[in-house]
Amino acid sequence: MNANKYTRQFFTAPVDGPKWINKSYIKNPPVWCSVDLRDGNQSLIIPMSLEEKLEFFKLLVKIGFKEIEVGFPAASETEYTFLRTLIEQDMIPDDVTVQVLTQAREHIIKKTFAALDGVKNAIVHLYNSTSVAQREQVFKKSKEEIIDIAVKGAELFDRISKEMGVNYRYEYSPESFTGTEPEFALEICNAVLDVWKPTPEKKVIINLPVTVEVSMPHVYANQVQYMNDNLKYRENVIISLHPHNDRGCAVADTEMGLLAGGDRVEGTLFGNGERTGNTDIVTVAMNMFAQGVDPKLDFSDMPAICELYERVTRMQVGDRSPYSGKLVFAAFSGSHQDAIAKGMKWREEHTCRYWTVPYLPIDPKDVGREYETDVIRINSQSGKGGIGYLLEHNFGYVLPKAMREAVGYTVKSYSDHSHKELIPDEVLDIFHKEYVNINAPLSLNDYHFVRSGESIKALITVEYNGEVRDISAEGNGRLDAVSNAIKKNLGISYSGLNYTEHALESGSSSKAVSYVGITGDDGKMSWGAGIHDDIIASSIYALFAAINKRL
Repeated sequence: MNANKYTRQFFTAPVDGPKWINKSYIKNPPVWCSVDLRDGNQSLIIPMSLEEKLEFFKLLVKIGFKEIEVGFPAASETEYTFLRTLIEQDMIPDDVTVQVLTQAREHIIKKTFAALDGVKNAIVHLYNSTSVAQREQVFKKSKEEIIDIAVKGAELFDRISKEMGVNYRYEYSPESFTGTEPEFALEICNAVLDVWKPTPEKKVIINLPVTVEVSMPHVYANQVQYMNDNLKYRENVIISLHPHNDRGCAVADTEMGLLAGGDRVEGTLFGNGERTGNTDIVTVAMNMFAQGVDPKLDFSDMPAICELYERVTRMQVGDRSPYSGKLVFAAFSGSHQDAIAKGMKWREEHTCRYWTVPYLPIDPKDVGREYETDVIRINSQSGKGGIGYLLEHNFGYVLPKAMREAVGYTVKSYSDHSHKELIPDEVLDIFHKEYVNINAPLSLNDYHFVRSGESIKALITVEYNGEVRDISAEGNGRLDAVSNAIKKNLGISYSGLNYTEHALESGSSSKAVSYVGITGDDGKMSWGAGIHDDIIASSIYALFAAINKRL
């Protein structure tokens, strides 16, 4: 790998100190423009059909996009038909503006305006490439000739718009902006603005695309700041950002660009776009949301959004895609699970104004995810805290702290030997199989109690080593009496009797669950659980389960 064949293809902007550097967050959401149906669609292996585009458009409207680029209507019949269908079927809400892209050629501009006939609100987007590489290698034109292309295109826009009696808004992009000398990018944008003469009633969008990402994000931010400081008619110009993701920094480019003076963002859901993609609007918007700023986009049902997106684009939302991936809230690590479980318990016990749960930057429920299935995930790396949390919050088992550790090791061993993640129902099955109502090799056949002075006498029938026996003993309570009978008559030795219980379900028909821990002569503790309609029976079953675990 010979790095000497590469050099820096960007230009640093001559700014007098980056003004954005001390801003710590984006205080107000930008104008969002989805380009999924144009930029995103043209990058798909199989472009969306008309029906799929219409379904996707409805989704974008539902999410809350007020500006949606719908295509290049002069480029193909499908693009043209899509736009006409939206208009003729009255599918564009009054507060939504559609955007179309066009080259600066008269017959293409005329067809574009014809395609928009009857629309209430539209942005017509003109572009031409301005970078050194494009000027020299593709167009073989001078700076003056490139400016002439842009100016003539702007004049065509204005003339044809007036001829057709429409009053659409205009957008201009110096394509390959980040590979263009900042002074030249400013010159060509100002030349276009001089033609269009934006007003407060008809502002012009100047879009600054990171057509190919070639620099670190702060370089782009300085380029945006330079344009922000020097564009003519600035109060009537909307600076739009359109980063691509070749260096994996499109989100950072966008966020820094907004701090540096950007007003608007063009991007796609989940970053779909050519090569490595476009700005992921989901991530940028949710980053704002996670810092207490309403992005004015609704991602509260992220699973449904992902499902529709994957179906119509045939793309996949990565498991680790921020906020949207299936695993982004999942904690497999034992220490992470323990911290999350304790954080959730803290919220239950305190009045919390803000969300501060460890390892969860936002509440998963805010994007339609569930704690029970999406947060605590169980595999061989999981810990007692996470497994205990899952059993408690999914199934109602509040295990004693020491028992959680024992159950945790058991469940992890199952996952380790099967080399797979365990779903909640599998964890429950393991818990029942290994700990609940275990009645062998020591079996409980029958029991009853009689009071003997200040004590309780237990009379129980058991089967042990193939022999059925009636045994008895006294104790200071029913469970203690049963325990004494076993130790006195069967030669089974243990000490301690850690006992807790609770109702497993609410209501009059609830079952009782008991947990019993005993300590053998070797100092190791064994745990069992018992479930029964009667609390006394559940405690005895739990004791037998603990003894059988020991045996």
